[in-house]
Amino acid sequence: MADDGSAQGSVWPLPKFYFTVKLGSQDNTASFQEISGLDTETQPIEYRHGDNPVFSTIKMPGIAKTGNVTLKKGVFVKDNNFYKWYDDIKMNTIKRETVTIQLLDEKGVPTMTWTLNNAWPTKIYIPDMKSDANEVAVETLEFAHEGLTIAIE
Repeated sequence: MADDGSAQGSVWPLPKFYFTVKLGSQDNTASFQEISGLDTETQPIEYRHGDNPVFSTIKMPGIAKTGNVTLKKGVFVKDNNFYKWYDDIKMNTIKRETVTIQLLDEKGVPTMTWTLNNAWPTKIYIPDMKSDANEVAVETLEFAHEGLTIAIE
């Protein structure tokens, strides 16, 4: 009898193509093709006591550092919410939102959640236009944020 994988339980890794993105505090879900930049890094601090008999430093965790998150999506007619949000950027008066990214299992239940705190758009890349191209127009949005929280459901 062939194994359909149901006996494996949680042995199989999750595919990365089933995810949702929520922008803001209300249930404002947006569709994206690709997400990158969900990484965080803790910078090491090197320290050595002056009277330490060992002539080397120890390393301690320092400041956490996160990069910008990049999201790609298709261009749709009259879908200009991101442009309005980007146009609202004035001298330190941008409206910051919470961006929630969830990786879903085969039933649509969230298994991992990445939360970007106080996110705001820093760049919007407009797709190039070519008269002889046979491709979908895909725009790229880049968000800066003030902290990445990772939760495993």
